[in-house]
Amino acid sequence: MTTTRPAVASDAELDHWRTVAERVAATLGEDALERDRRGDDPTVELDLLRESGLVDLLHPAEFGGGGGHWQSALLAVRILSRTDASVAQVLAYHYINSSNIGFAAPEADRADWYRRTTADHWLWGDSVNPVDPDLLLTPADGGFRLNGRKRFSTGASSGDVVLAAARIEGGDRDGETVFVVLDHDRAGIHYLGDWDALGQRLSASGSVDFVDVAVDPADILGSLGDGPFQNLITPGIQLAFGNIYLGIAEGALEQGLEIARARKNSWFLSGADLYRNDPFVQRVVGEFSSGIAAVEALADRAARRFDETVSLGDAVTAEQRGHIEIEIAKLKVVSTDLGVEVANRIFEITGSSSAKASVGLDLFWRNVRTHTLHDPVDYKKLEVGAWELNGELQPLSLYT
Repeated sequence: MTTTRPAVASDAELDHWRTVAERVAATLGEDALERDRRGDDPTVELDLLRESGLVDLLHPAEFGGGGGHWQSALLAVRILSRTDASVAQVLAYHYINSSNIGFAAPEADRADWYRRTTADHWLWGDSVNPVDPDLLLTPADGGFRLNGRKRFSTGASSGDVVLAAARIEGGDRDGETVFVVLDHDRAGIHYLGDWDALGQRLSASGSVDFVDVAVDPADILGSLGDGPFQNLITPGIQLAFGNIYLGIAEGALEQGLEIARARKNSWFLSGADLYRNDPFVQRVVGEFSSGIAAVEALADRAARRFDETVSLGDAVTAEQRGHIEIEIAKLKVVSTDLGVEVANRIFEITGSSSAKASVGLDLFWRNVRTHTLHDPVDYKKLEVGAWELNGELQPLSLYT
């Protein structure tokens, strides 16, 4: 039996996880650029997430977790994105992946999944990418064999377990699509290490091959159903994206301000003694700071409303699920625009010397430009417009 808890996070809870995340972000920021250039899988960095408690933040306290809310988890993702958006992405996907215990697992199985997850502080990677052909599960030896390839498997190569979506072919469950949870070193799983994007280089998002992987019935977490509650997973991950983009914008502005404040001269036509006193520099900073404040407010509101919706459990209606999807689509639109704009134009207040590779100011743009291509933001604009004009909601999917 689970204990009753408030539907939304308290100020004390948010303050606690803010402090934890800021401490972790400061550590990650010490060598983020150097690690990005190496492009290694983030194994050491994930140990930092485990030790801090961030990995277990969302899991129920009665099963050894942090007992936190989505608003706290997404605030942590945002804060980490200020210094290392790659690791923040892995953490965000872990929250989404492991939350399928609550969204997809049969109620009788959830306690066991939570206890196993928290006992060893599992980091959940994924191999779910819906635009790839389905992985196939075929009945064999009282269980199944899993075969296929998935690209963009974030966190899979460096996490403790891999959440994979696969379609059963044959047997009593023919045609059913299920989530399976497999330990990282399961025989037949091959991590290809082919992630070579210009940004999010440490997100461990390479392809995974599954070759005759033995899957026990106990490895099946649950089915991918069409109920509104189970399909809250999509607005959840889009909400995480919005916080990643917002955090990148915050981090870019923070580093830009440090550079601008440290400059000892000014543009010769400005009439100002220092760059920080140039009215054009101040104008850009004012524009960015105001935009960030507005998107922060929307992100916090959306996260709080998401917690309220999740707290309804199976009582969530299609209309309620649709409303939170629209709220989060709005965040996706403005956070994308803000993140790309700030990371691109921050150089306007820092000058040509800030374009040196050693400064690393490009890291923010490379990260946000890469991840904002995950799914077309124009379709999120259409979702919002169709709702506002005609009251139309999009069909349930892993993207809408």
